[in-house]
Amino acid sequence: MTWGESSAVTVSRGEAGAAPGYRRAMHTVVVLALDGVIPFDLSTPIEVFARTRLPDGRPAYRVRVCAPAEEVDAGAFVLRAPWPLTELAEADTIIVPGVADPAAPVPEEVLDALRQAAARGTRIASICVGAFVLAATGLLDGLRVTTHWSAAGLLAALHPAVEVDPGVLYVDNGQLLTSAGAAAGLDLCLHMIRRDLGSAVAADAARLSVMPLERDGGQAQFIVHDQPPAPRGSVLEPLLRWMEDNVRRDLTLDDVAAQGGMSVRTLNRRFREQTGTSPLQWLHRARIRQAQYLLETTAHPVERIAAQVGFGSPTAFRERFKRLTGTSPHAYRRTFQA
Repeated sequence: MTWGESSAVTVSRGEAGAAPGYRRAMHTVVVLALDGVIPFDLSTPIEVFARTRLPDGRPAYRVRVCAPAEEVDAGAFVLRAPWPLTELAEADTIIVPGVADPAAPVPEEVLDALRQAAARGTRIASICVGAFVLAATGLLDGLRVTTHWSAAGLLAALHPAVEVDPGVLYVDNGQLLTSAGAAAGLDLCLHMIRRDLGSAVAADAARLSVMPLERDGGQAQFIVHDQPPAPRGSVLEPLLRWMEDNVRRDLTLDDVAAQGGMSVRTLNRRFREQTGTSPLQWLHRARIRQAQYLLETTAHPVERIAAQVGFGSPTAFRERFKRLTGTSPHAYRRTFQA
């Protein structure tokens, strides 16, 4: 191959995870590859399901990759899918990986094939922004689902009939399942294996993936909670800087209003107008953001960090931290400390 030519990866037509003489009853997992497929999302179910073994050593699943066209643009490479879209009709489980542009239109033949599979009772799961493809079928209407936290707002806007929860790693609605981004696809695959074959088989699959069978917290701990910005030049800009510099103080609304040279009523009104939130909610987020930084970069005890960011008690700090991030300070530190 010379420079300028496209590179291609061919997935063997042999069935991943299948050994010679496998029984017809083996559970078939079909992974759907669409143009723009995210390689990580595509490879996760292939690797996890294909490597899962039953207690007697036999493969638990056979895995196939199908696509509506022979070649799929996967960004850095071209994928030649060995199975056509009709393979969805043979699946026990269908996995829908995310694509680079989640708002891109989905071919009608793909939507029809997914709807028909759902009507047959096939289990269908999405990874990351693959939820957009499932939502386009209408199958998720009225259901609670998740996707990557950064795309949750867009999913909710494009599909208002879907209840989007950006704070969890995955949602299991029985036949239809959705996961958050990237590594949460691993969590979802392990969950399905445990549902199919029990905890012992799932634990072995988790060890092969160097993953815990269950992770602490949800995806909320990974969300970057930026403060609602005030318009440049607004009267609140200097007050917001002062509040961030003084988070460790036991600030009251009267204190903040006095610093801003306004009444409490005016303070609340201007915060709502210019930040979309209240002064106390803004202050709590600023405190938790500083606490996250201290948990990541210092070895200070949680009790000391609670005082450093202005909480009157460690208990109040833990409750507020978990409410905003979905996990405990200790679990957050284990995950993110350098």
